[in-house]
Amino acid sequence: MNNRIVITTDYLRPGDTVDTMLRDRGLEPVYSPAGGTRTDEEKLALFEGAVGAIAASEPVARDMLATSPMLKVIARAGVGYDNVDIDAAAELGIRVCNTPGVNHHAVAELALALMLACARRLNTVLAGVDDGGWPREAGTELRGKSLGVIGYGPSGKAIAALGVALGMRVLVSTAHPDSEQSSGIEFADFDTTIKAADYLSLHSRAGKGDPIIDAASLSAMKNSAILINTARGSLVDEAALVEALKTGEIAGAGLDVLQREPMVEDNPLRTMSNVVITSHLAGQTLEARERAGVAAAQAIIDILDGKTPQGTAV
Repeated sequence: MNNRIVITTDYLRPGDTVDTMLRDRGLEPVYSPAGGTRTDEEKLALFEGAVGAIAASEPVARDMLATSPMLKVIARAGVGYDNVDIDAAAELGIRVCNTPGVNHHAVAELALALMLACARRLNTVLAGVDDGGWPREAGTELRGKSLGVIGYGPSGKAIAALGVALGMRVLVSTAHPDSEQSSGIEFADFDTTIKAADYLSLHSRAGKGDPIIDAASLSAMKNSAILINTARGSLVDEAALVEALKTGEIAGAGLDVLQREPMVEDNPLRTMSNVVITSHLAGQTLEARERAGVAAAQAIIDILDGKTPQGTAV
């Protein structure tokens, strides 16, 4: 019986909780952590002989699936599976699942950290201290400011609640308002939300069309506004964002995700003092990693046992 489970998520390792879970079910974890660039041959052979996989955020293309006839399930240890060709997986009878709701507090906390870093100009302050100076920059407070939230899934709800707790006016643009969790929150359309926001935090799923934050939406925002993106790099037209930051159409940005990752050396955002950039680590807390890994492993076990996983699956 085939029992190989390929694990590309780099923080899952032999001997951890996930490894033990899989081995206790008679499965054999095989580790091939994502890092750097795989050759075409390595990509095609990645899932060779495996019945399941716990996948990182690297692309999983049709040809990788087509050359893996034993593969039955791919579990993403995280939210979303837009890096997986789900149409090809469906055609080949491969289930794809993710682990929604395991990292929303971690994501919201980093979104808040980016807001605070921009508000208190920490880029400039930290650079000055590193250079031997003692800068006394005057930042701004979040209390009394307007927080616009685009998307009201688990992380959107979490950052909205943090905004309310901090005394911010919170506006949410969503197709699915939740009246049971809306204390202190105003639901508004997209245009109203982006125009009113002092801080605009993105928590939407990736769309198949154009970015939701483009030149027109950046132009509609306040000149003093800060854009926060902990969701997906594809949500923002990066060239338009660079131009908006250069011309002062918006005041700054806090970004955990980019269109190309890792960040390329010549990305103009790298040298902008009004931009705070982190390395796609919003969901990367020890607690969130543990929950995500366990949920992904359980989804694989459930699907191989013919059960319906608790997470989202296609």
